Amino acid sequence: MATQRSPKLDKAQVVDTALRLLDDVGLDGLTLRAIAKELNVQAPALYWHFKNKQELLDEMATEMYRRMTAADPLTPDATWRERLLTSNRGLRTALLSHRDGAKVFSGSRFTGTLHAVEMERALRLFTDAGFTLTQAVRATTTAYMYTLGFVTEEQGVQPLPGERREGYDIDERARRMADFPLSAAAGAEIFENYEQHFEDGLALVIAGIETRYGMG
Repeated sequence: MATQRSPKLDKAQVVDTALRLLDDVGLDGLTLRAIAKELNVQAPALYWHFKNKQELLDEMATEMYRRMTAADPLTPDATWRERLLTSNRGLRTALLSHRDGAKVFSGSRFTGTLHAVEMERALRLFTDAGFTLTQAVRATTTAYMYTLGFVTEEQGVQPLPGERREGYDIDERARRMADFPLSAAAGAEIFENYEQHFEDGLALVIAGIETRYGMG
């Protein structure tokens, strides 16, 4: 006997609600039960759309990616360097738009093939510029993983813009590490000025790609 889906909500409603709730409770507090309560339905209704939390996270990551590409379309005549700069800046902005955004992305699998459209364009751009396919994949994924890892650490200190976790006071850290002057002074470089820190790191990644593959 055929089973029908719940008429009370659709998948898009669940994902949108989950992303909004994520900002309030974080990834650890984002349960199917909490989402169901927010939607005013019983928790089993969500299982019509998602078998488990990971399936929901996959769809949330996909929706974040969808919104990112819609908000910041890449120009077709960009160079490979411009492509890496623009796409990774856009990715960081998208991840920072939600509490634990980087954790949602990390390890999630995009649903559908929307991401393949931009991936194909990127790989075509790189191979046309002289990269082998292997080099193109290494270059784009290394920059992507740099951004994902950077934002994961950034959100560990600042879960949302303007919000800072307890225990990351730079002056207090410097006092505790007074016997290690260079390490104490490094705190301001590590835990402040994330925008500049990110840009410097991304420039280093691109410079490394240029040198490694002779694309200078």
